[in-house]
Amino acid sequence: MNSKLIDFISGIEVSATPEEQEAVQVFSKQLVEDYGYSKEQIITHPQFRVKSRPSDNKGQYPVDIAVFRNIQKKEDDLYIIVECKKKNRRDGQSQLEDYLKFSKAKVGVWFNGSEKVFLRKIEKNGQIFFDKIPNIPKVDQEIEDIGRFKRKDLKPTSNIQSIFKSIRNHLAGNTVGVTRDEMLAQQMINLIFCKLYDERFTHPDNPIKFRVGVNESPKEVENRILELFQKVQQTQKDVFTENDEIIMDRNSIVYVVGELQNYSLMNSNRDVITDAFETFIGHTLKGSQGQFFTPRNVVKMIVEILNPNENDKILDPACGSGGFLLESLKFVWNKMSNQYFELGWSDIQIEKKKFEIATSNFKGIDKDFFLVKVAKAYMNLMGDGKTGIFCEDGLENPQNWASQTYSQIQLGEFDLLMTNPPFGSKISVTGEAKLKEFQLGYKWKQNPRDSKFYKTQTIAQKTPPQELFIERCLHMLKTGGKMAIILPESYLHAPSKKYVLQYLTEKNNIQTIIDLPQNTFRPFCGVKTCLVIVQKNQRQQKNIMMGVVEQVGQDHKGDLIYRFDKNKETFTTEIWDDTLLIRKELALKNSLGEGNRIARKSRKYLFYVSSNSIIKNYYIPRYYWNLKIEEAKIQAKAMNMFLMPLGELLEKNILVSYKGHGSPPSRYKGRGRVPYIRVADIGNWDIYKNPTSRIPYNIYKSIKGVNGVDLQEKDILFVRRGSYRIGSVAILSPFDKEVLLTSEITVLRVNNNNIGLTAYYLLFALSHEITQIQINNKVFVDTTLTNIGERWKELEIPIFSEIEKMNHISDSVADIIQNKWKSVESLQQIQNNFGRLNF
Repeated sequence: MNSKLIDFISGIEVSATPEEQEAVQVFSKQLVEDYGYSKEQIITHPQFRVKSRPSDNKGQYPVDIAVFRNIQKKEDDLYIIVECKKKNRRDGQSQLEDYLKFSKAKVGVWFNGSEKVFLRKIEKNGQIFFDKIPNIPKVDQEIEDIGRFKRKDLKPTSNIQSIFKSIRNHLAGNTVGVTRDEMLAQQMINLIFCKLYDERFTHPDNPIKFRVGVNESPKEVENRILELFQKVQQTQKDVFTENDEIIMDRNSIVYVVGELQNYSLMNSNRDVITDAFETFIGHTLKGSQGQFFTPRNVVKMIVEILNPNENDKILDPACGSGGFLLESLKFVWNKMSNQYFELGWSDIQIEKKKFEIATSNFKGIDKDFFLVKVAKAYMNLMGDGKTGIFCEDGLENPQNWASQTYSQIQLGEFDLLMTNPPFGSKISVTGEAKLKEFQLGYKWKQNPRDSKFYKTQTIAQKTPPQELFIERCLHMLKTGGKMAIILPESYLHAPSKKYVLQYLTEKNNIQTIIDLPQNTFRPFCGVKTCLVIVQKNQRQQKNIMMGVVEQVGQDHKGDLIYRFDKNKETFTTEIWDDTLLIRKELALKNSLGEGNRIARKSRKYLFYVSSNSIIKNYYIPRYYWNLKIEEAKIQAKAMNMFLMPLGELLEKNILVSYKGHGSPPSRYKGRGRVPYIRVADIGNWDIYKNPTSRIPYNIYKSIKGVNGVDLQEKDILFVRRGSYRIGSVAILSPFDKEVLLTSEITVLRVNNNNIGLTAYYLLFALSHEITQIQINNKVFVDTTLTNIGERWKELEIPIFSEIEKMNHISDSVADIIQNKWKSVESLQQIQNNFGRLNF
C-alpha cells in the first residue's frame, strides 16, 4: 500500500512518491515561505497541463508546479514552471524547455530535491532561446529585478538546510579545482562570512553587495565578492589570515550567491554556519568526534531559561562554532540595551558597554581549530567577544593550557555555563594521566547495604567524554553557579549510569530538566538527550521545573515538519517546534509570577515535579508529564470507562505475567520447524512465523528449559522492547503453543475474575488509543535503544463501568479472532495432507 501525504498547496491527499516528498513539497514551501507567492497563485494537484499545440484541448504535459502572476490562474498568466519528475539534470532541463516552449511561462525551474537549475525563456526573431539565471523572481518582481535587493528586503528562511543541500550537490558536480567536502566547506564558510559581513555593515536602505543580477557577468560578481572577503579579512585578522582565500571558480561563486542572496542569514532561525558545515562535512567527520551542533532554536530556549545578566561570567567549555555564546550575548545585550536606554544613555555609551560585556564575560573553549576560528569570526561579527575564544582541550588540566587561556579561564569563577559536550562510547577518553584528574575517571562500585555508589582507587581504562565534562563543568562554576548541559537520556535513568547521576545530584541542586526529542541532532546523531540545569553546591530545591519538547521542527532526515490539524486532517503551515511554546510559557511565568493562576493554567509543556516524588531515580520529564494522561482520562470518562493499572490486575491475580524464553544461536535459524518469534513478528493481533527463523525442536526445548513458560491458547503477547514496536500485542492461537519467544516479549494470561476481563477484552484494551497514548511516557531510551522495562505495569487500561459492554466487546473480538483461527486450521489440514508450506 502506497503511503500518502497532504499536498502543501492544495491540501489534497497525494501519493508520497520520492519526487513528491523530496522535490515538489520542498519547493512548494519555498515558493510560499521564501519567495512570497500565495498558495492561491500556485497549482500542484490536480496538475496544471500545458498544451502541445493550440488544438490540444486536454493538455498533453502535466506540470509539477505551476506559478501564476495572480490568483485567477489563467493560462495566459502562467509565469513559472517547476519540473521535478526527472532526476537527471540533462533530461530534466530538456523537458523543462519543452514545457516553456509550449506555454506562456517566462521562467522555469528544474529541481530534483538535490540540485536546481533556473532558466528564463527568451523569444527573439521568432525563435526561442534559454538562458540560465541565478534565481527566480520573488512575488510581484520581474526577471530583471532578480538581485536588486536593499538590505531591508532580506528575509530569514526556515528552508536553509534544503538550500545548502542543493548548493552542496551542485558544487560537488560542477565546481572546478575544489572537490573535497572539507575544502568545499571552507570555501562555503568564507562566502557565508562575506554575506554576514554585508548584512552587518550595509545600511537598511542601501543595496547589498552580496548579489547577482540576471545581466551581470560572472567576473563582476566575483570581483564584488572578493572585495567583501578582503574586508572580512581586514576586520577579523586573528580569524582570517592573508593566506585564506576564495579559490572557488567564478561560476560556482555566482551559483552560491544566487541561491543565498534573497535571505537574511544574520536573522535566520538556524545557525547558518553549522548548517552549512554539517551539510558539507556531514556525520563522517564530525560524528567521529562526537560533535553534533545544537539547533539554534534549542539554544535560544536554553538561554531564556537561564536568563543571563550583564554581570554573569559565562563559559562554554566545548563551544564548537559558538552558538551558546552568540545567543547568550545577544540576549544579554538586548536586556541591558533596553535598561540603559530607559536611563537615558546615548547610543555610544550603550555600544561601549556592550563591547565591555563581550570582551570581559564571555569565554569559550574547543579543541577543534577550525570551529574555534568560526566561533571567533561569529563573535567578532556580533561586536567582538572573539578575544575570549580559545583552542584548548576542555578536559585537559587547566595548568597545561596556554598561558593566555589560563589567565582568562580558571576553575571556580563562572556564574553560568552552557554546553553540549561531545558524547559517544567510540570516543572515550583514555590515559591515566588525564583520567586521574577526575573522580569520574575512576571505577565506581555499589555498596549493597545502602545501594549507594563509591569511588574505588582503580582508574578506569576509558571513560566517555560526557561524564568527564559533567565534572569539569562543575569545577568551572562558582558555588551557586548554574550549568546547562545536554546529556544522553540514559544518564537520567539507566542502572549502568546511576553512579554518574549520584555524583551529579548528591551535592547539587537540579533546577530544570527538559526532555528533547530523538530528532534533535538527526540526521547526524540519533542519541536521545535531555537538557539538565544544575546549581553547584546548593541544597535540592522543593520543586524541579520540567518540560517536554516533542519536536524541534525537523524530522529524522533534518527536513522541516509541520503541525497536523486533526479536525481538518491536514498539515498546517506552522512548523512543529515546541521550543517556541516552552519559551512562551516561560515568558508568561516570568511576567506574571510562578504562582499566578493564569500562568499555571496556560502551561502545557512546562510543569513542576516535587523532588521528593522522583521515583526510582527516574529524572525523565515525560514520565511525569500528565497532559496526555489527563486527555486519556477525559476520553475514558466520556465513554463511561474508568482506568485500571495493569499492576493492580497483577496484584489481584486477575492477570499473570511471564517472561519470554530467550534467543537461539543464529546458526540454528532456518534449520528446524519450531517458529522463533521476535519483536518484529508481532502485529495486527497476530504473530508472523517466519520460515527463515524456525529452529530445531531440541534447541527450542533447551532454551525454553524447565522453567520457561508453557504457552496457552489466548495468551496475550506484549512487546516491551524495540524501536517502534513497544506496546504491540498479539493473541496466541491453538496452533501457536509451541513457539520460542524472544525475551523482549512479555506473556500476559487472564485468570477467572468477576470484573468481566477476558483475554479478548484485554487484547482490545491494550490496543485502545487510551492505553497506547500512555506508552510514550513510560518508554525510556538508553542511548538509541528504547524499552519500557517494568513500567508497562503502570499502564492504565480502560474498563467499562457496565459489564455488559465488556462482554459485548469481548464476544465481538472473539468472533474476529476465531474466524481467523478457522482459516488457519484449514491451512493446517492442507499441510497435514500435502506437506509443509513456507509462508
